[in-house]
Amino acid sequence: MAIVRKFAEVLGKKPGTSVIIGANRATHLHWGMEVGDAAREFGKTYQGRAMNDIDVKSIEGYDPDEALKLSNQLCFPLYACSKEVIRRYTPYLDSLGLTYTQYITLMVLWENDGITVGELGEKLLLDSGTLTPLLKKMEAHGLLTRHRSESDERRVVVSLTQAGSDLKAEAAKVPLAMAGCVQLSPEEGAELVRLLSKVLDNVRTSRE
Repeated sequence: MAIVRKFAEVLGKKPGTSVIIGANRATHLHWGMEVGDAAREFGKTYQGRAMNDIDVKSIEGYDPDEALKLSNQLCFPLYACSKEVIRRYTPYLDSLGLTYTQYITLMVLWENDGITVGELGEKLLLDSGTLTPLLKKMEAHGLLTRHRSESDERRVVVSLTQAGSDLKAEAAKVPLAMAGCVQLSPEEGAELVRLLSKVLDNVRTSRE
């Protein structure tokens, strides 16, 4: 899968090679440094500042031409890989009558049935504006139910129906089918998950 190879190439940059983590941050990430260390180093100066407050010419060693090359962007293989992977999921999920977002919602519920809408949103990284219509549609399809918590009526609990629970057996085939598309070893897969989780955590906790 070309985009996975491209992502691997970016993650495999040799120490000292510059990779751009976001044009709007005007920041180089020198691979070989911890992501957190790089974010702290450059973030002290540029993070949270408005674009108009950044003087590119005053940044020693910063090359705008290199910074704006698509091949130097870390964000692009992340974006493209996500898009391509979800595209490959589509035929498998279509056979189950699910979208990708519905699929990952069911994955959470298969593991944690009877959790609140708020807890579900935290696990899926979805806000209420996205999650509410999603759950409403899944409820209409008979996959889950929503009801007020008996202990706290302010909390809405999400529970699987029998149909939602039964779908798990058929959905268990999807990861096997996708493994044939991605073609990473277990070790490579674990390392990719670790790095992506680290990037996600750093991005989510960074100041805007």
